[in-house]
Amino acid sequence: MALRIFDLDETLTCCDTSSLFCEYMKDTGLVTDPGFIVEEERLMALYAERKMSVHEYIAFQVKPLADMDVADIDHLTESFVAEVIVPKVYPQAKALLSELRSAGHRLVIVSATAAFIVRAVAKQLGVEDVLAIDLVTENNRYTGEVDGVPTYQEGKVTRLNAWLKSEGETLNGAAFYSDSMNDLPLLEIVEQPVATNPDPRLAVIAEARNWPQLNWTI
Repeated sequence: MALRIFDLDETLTCCDTSSLFCEYMKDTGLVTDPGFIVEEERLMALYAERKMSVHEYIAFQVKPLADMDVADIDHLTESFVAEVIVPKVYPQAKALLSELRSAGHRLVIVSATAAFIVRAVAKQLGVEDVLAIDLVTENNRYTGEVDGVPTYQEGKVTRLNAWLKSEGETLNGAAFYSDSMNDLPLLEIVEQPVATNPDPRLAVIAEARNWPQLNWTI
């Protein structure tokens, strides 16, 4: 069956998992600087304007984790996802994933969030294939650098094409579900673009191009 590809934040979830992870680090005492959340909000405002440097964001986000090894970060992230993110997954998203899985479609999440967060969410959703922002590790710790092409804007297309080649898959009949204008490059190359909880600019484009739109609620 054809691929069914999903963005994560504000698409499958009613939140931005990356932003909430930053808040979780503050709430659990990993972050003590009161300006940390203010800076995160500044960076996310740039994201909404399609102007954010993903390299800058990742370096900022990972800095409080510099003294933790990857296994400890994974443990922290699993707790974060179970406590904070699972309740914020749209029920309609869970139902659709289940329906598509039962129909034999291969499910893929392609996200501009750090891979250690996306993998933890995907595990809860029963999605095995994940393309997200990979991080460089040294001595089993994250350096704060992005490893390879980030899955952000046009980078999602680049990474997906490489994955298709490695997996022997194609985009024939594929659908992509996303909320964000940042994902327009990928929405434009699939046969079935689906604007899902679209931001205002994407909603206008979806309307003009007669793309299906889904608007979910918790």
